[in-house]
Amino acid sequence: RGAAKVMIDWPNVTASGNQELGLKPEELQKSKCVLGFIPVIYYSILLSIGVPVNILTVVALCRLASRTKKALYYYLLAVTASDILSQLFIIFVGFLLETAVFHRNVPALLLHSVSVAEFAANHASIWSTVPLSVDRYVALCHPLLHRQISYPARARKIIGVVLATSIASGVPFFWWSDMWRNSHPPTALDAVLIWTHVTIIYFLPCSIFLVLNSLIIHTLRVRQREQLGKTTAMLLAITSVFSILWAPRTIVVIYHLYVSTVHRDWRIHLAYDLSNMLAMLNTAVNFFLYCFVSKPFRSAVRDQQVPTNASISSLYSGNSKRFQRDFTPLSPHGARKPS
Repeated sequence: RGAAKVMIDWPNVTASGNQELGLKPEELQKSKCVLGFIPVIYYSILLSIGVPVNILTVVALCRLASRTKKALYYYLLAVTASDILSQLFIIFVGFLLETAVFHRNVPALLLHSVSVAEFAANHASIWSTVPLSVDRYVALCHPLLHRQISYPARARKIIGVVLATSIASGVPFFWWSDMWRNSHPPTALDAVLIWTHVTIIYFLPCSIFLVLNSLIIHTLRVRQREQLGKTTAMLLAITSVFSILWAPRTIVVIYHLYVSTVHRDWRIHLAYDLSNMLAMLNTAVNFFLYCFVSKPFRSAVRDQQVPTNASISSLYSGNSKRFQRDFTPLSPHGARKPS
């Protein structure tokens, strides 16, 4: 409470001079974006790569889910679908359209409505990994129980609950403030939303990942004969990459709340831009993790290419035969003499 009071009572020594110059309040002590067009280029490349590989991931996981009937692939499908929604709302609509194209000059109602969609997609992307972690923990530490409770119908119900909860949790962020453009220090409402945000997207899921992963590793050490499975390795990779990529943004947001704001300090502005870029990278890396760890996933991806190549080859073969049939000269016996 004392720290918040200090922030609210910050003196603005240039206020009178800027008022005499006729500057608007939002232009007072405004930090500069030192990255220029780099974020636009970065997000454009990330979107052009991330969306196609995520769509390919969805197709491959759908095949594995229908073939194996394992709940694991339904959870991975939920994670990938949520990543696509995050790329659509956060990167395409939020960063590229609203910020880069329209420079946030859009109706306030639209801005706040998009914020709800961004946070809901973000929450769904992160929290879809939690039931996946629980499923892997039960499969490894309680295999008999896992055979009873892990099946596609239950997985779909759990995913539905996660998505509904994510949408509901995004509604309060309708009142999320624009850190880049708000010239005033964070208010009490901003503090509540920021702490709710970092708890939902980082502290709480990371705590769950840490506990479950520790139990899994401890179980593997107790069973010295059992090695780390591919699925467990994939889970550890997903959760570790998420924890690393989202940590800088969490730190910067809390720093913005208690020390210096993004709007006033160009260094915090730079750190916030870079941390956002790093966090959004998490929406496009899972495909490569799956390919590196999972042989069934690589086979499923390879199966997407084989039918395409086969169809192209058959089409080419058919056209070649038709070409030969149409343009092969007639034999002397079959040729008709001119009258």
